[in-house]
Amino acid sequence: MRSVSNRTRIGLLAAFTAFSAVLSTGSATAATELNGDWAPFDRCPVDAPAMLAADGINTIATCIASSSVTGSITLGKSKVPTANSDLQLGVIQRSDGTNSLVAPPEGALTADAAEVPGGLLGLMCPSAIPFVSAICRQLTDNNLNRITATIEPAGAPRDFNMVAAFSTGEPILTIPVRIHLRNPFLGDKCYIGTTANPVLLKPQNLNVPSLSLQRFAADGTRDDEGEMGRYTFAGADQGDAAFAVPGASGCGAGLLDWAVNLKTGLPSAAGKNSVKLNDTSTYFGSPYDPAGLAPDEGKKLSEFWHSAVR
Repeated sequence: MRSVSNRTRIGLLAAFTAFSAVLSTGSATAATELNGDWAPFDRCPVDAPAMLAADGINTIATCIASSSVTGSITLGKSKVPTANSDLQLGVIQRSDGTNSLVAPPEGALTADAAEVPGGLLGLMCPSAIPFVSAICRQLTDNNLNRITATIEPAGAPRDFNMVAAFSTGEPILTIPVRIHLRNPFLGDKCYIGTTANPVLLKPQNLNVPSLSLQRFAADGTRDDEGEMGRYTFAGADQGDAAFAVPGASGCGAGLLDWAVNLKTGLPSAAGKNSVKLNDTSTYFGSPYDPAGLAPDEGKKLSEFWHSAVR
């Protein structure tokens, strides 16, 4: 195996400590299929100008991916399961210890929609309000009753804390989201939270993840002397129980906002809501020797990524 300096190894490790986290978001976007150990990074923004500009010494470009298959989010009185979720970001680590995040063009978060238990009957019915009662009487058709919920980005992730990746009980980053509720009666513009007033999730590790390192070739093939390195964090549940949730908006052209809020107990103050993602898998990918690629580390990262496209 080729030898690399302690500074290089420290640089790689620090670049990978940029953790991830959290929830589902808009319906999953078709992503590029990558070979081998590149596979988790299929939406990494390797061609973003900030990533391409990384020189490998003063700045290091890294890909991050985190996913979870199951979980749940509790908003006020309502608990909704989360479906397959995927968070991907680019991280630019600077030599002074600061960093910045780069989101893919379609946003950092994507996920499948989850079905709300009980549907509209559970969300609004029964009701003593004639207008709502009239809707409740029509919900004999499952398609009319069915509600899907999707957590979508409502702003750029921020407040990135690299140290929290290896610890528990400390927020890793802040992710602004909104919950999109879809149903024929609610319409397609029914949200809990908005881009102006989002739900601010600050996920943290609930238990210490296991850690392993993989070396692989530029095209993703496993190689103990490969150009790339990948840290894998596995087995940690992630969660947050300290966020506030604003009320609903745009439901039934705004006519049903109050009904959704009344049944679900929204708006809901901090401490009355929670999110948990089960058994997350998180990956950090970067050239194993970023300084050895100076001054073109970011460009080489992009070149390697594209060479792995299947």
